[in-house]
Amino acid sequence: MKKTFRYLLKGILAFVAFLLVTFIVLKLVYNDDIPKGIPGTPADEMAFKLLDAIHHKEFTEAKEIHWTFRGDHRYEWKLQQNMVAVYWEDYRVLYQTQYPEISFAFKNGKRLEGEEQQAAIDDAAFHFNNDSFWVVAPHKIFDIGTTRELVEENGKQKLLVTYHSGGTTPGDSYLWEVDENYQPIAFKMWVRIIPLDGIEVTWSNWEMTAGGFPLSRKRSLFGIEVPVTDLKVIP
Repeated sequence: MKKTFRYLLKGILAFVAFLLVTFIVLKLVYNDDIPKGIPGTPADEMAFKLLDAIHHKEFTEAKEIHWTFRGDHRYEWKLQQNMVAVYWEDYRVLYQTQYPEISFAFKNGKRLEGEEQQAAIDDAAFHFNNDSFWVVAPHKIFDIGTTRELVEENGKQKLLVTYHSGGTTPGDSYLWEVDENYQPIAFKMWVRIIPLDGIEVTWSNWEMTAGGFPLSRKRSLFGIEVPVTDLKVIP
């Protein structure tokens, strides 16, 4: 029994050591400082070109966007009503994005009240803020509380967007790279919930939706696809 415990302990220690070494290596690789750029008109002009490339006007006119994230968070977002139905496990929350205080929640079909309702609404807000970003992030570069800077990097012009307020994790920054038509192809991110700086996520397989604007159908991090499925636009 003691020998088995020693082997088990050695295995656990070896695994912890492996994770520690892996983290240190990744931290050394992904330890970029946030670049400095030119704010104001030059940055905003590039931002407008990016929005034109992804048909932002048509996006703002869409009625609904539906999708599933990681196979367990499902969304039905009614853009014109600023309302999104969020489904996970036994919960359904009708979350009002502009006025969260008028949101309401259900569990197993029963309406929640008091602290249980508030907890469910808070969870829905957190899920929606994170999961919707992976669907429509390029459309959020002029959100309230954002600043933009034009960055020259490796002979290319890129757009640095920082979210100073709003959402769940204010202070996050994203450096967008675009193609020759100003369509986004990747961003590097500096976010509080990830201890690695400058991780790149690619955005590809842009396809036109029924709403008259394209959406990326594939976003990859470390070569692993970010799991957005059942993506549909109702014009």
